[in-house]
Amino acid sequence: MKTLKIAIQKSGRLNEKSVQLLKNCGLSFENYKSSLISTVSNFPLEILFLRDDDIPEYVQDGIADIGIAGENVIAETGVDVSFLQELGFGKCTLKLAVQNHSQIQKISDLEGKSIATSYPVILKKFLAENKVNSEIRTISGSVEISPGLGLSDAIFDIVSTGGTLKSNGLKPFADVMSSQAVLIGRKGIENDELVRELIQRIQSVLRARETKYVVLNIEKKNLPEIVKLLPGVKSPTVVPLAQEGWVAIHTVIEERDFWEKINSLKAVGAQGIVVMPIEKIIL
Repeated sequence: MKTLKIAIQKSGRLNEKSVQLLKNCGLSFENYKSSLISTVSNFPLEILFLRDDDIPEYVQDGIADIGIAGENVIAETGVDVSFLQELGFGKCTLKLAVQNHSQIQKISDLEGKSIATSYPVILKKFLAENKVNSEIRTISGSVEISPGLGLSDAIFDIVSTGGTLKSNGLKPFADVMSSQAVLIGRKGIENDELVRELIQRIQSVLRARETKYVVLNIEKKNLPEIVKLLPGVKSPTVVPLAQEGWVAIHTVIEERDFWEKINSLKAVGAQGIVVMPIEKIIL
């Protein structure tokens, strides 16, 4: 039987969540921390643990069939791959930042200035689009210390919480690109049966992450109001209770609507509301 190869980070900010996603998809593998390759025992899949910068090119060149990488890394490497699925983790923004006392306040102020970055390709394209000529200084790691050492007037780097910028006396002033982890594949792989099955598993996990399972009791006369609030995946399950005129509702609720819906349910008479996490939703 054919075996797929998926490339994920060996270490770094996407590693832990990539591994957890695969395990949540029911894939069983071990020793991933001490090996560059791990074989999944219950699915025809091999996991390659690589440097994040190498993953897009490994996928483009067919060494790996699919991979998990940040959109920023994919854009920087300029590879030609298929985007298969957004994964919802590893979110960050690539920002331009300067020292707190800097007179640079807008993009045009970067004219003739120097910018330190680990993402020269993305930065060069952004500056060209804004018709700004700056000196790009490519640095591998510790970009934040460059202005303080007099190596650059500004930096261009990944920002997640902003804590690193603040601790180095920097302030962001322009967002350039938003990024998150995505599943990519070599061209044409999206039609592969095993890839489609794996994507289905991933989507079921992602749907479950965004929803909650809700059980509640309601007087039968108020059932129409509850159904309007909780349509469920298709429609809610209604179960008669031992007490005459009462029913139990089993359904799902989207995470983003959680508190608003709970308060609305209580307002129409819902009682004994139980909210539980969902492991997977398969449509």
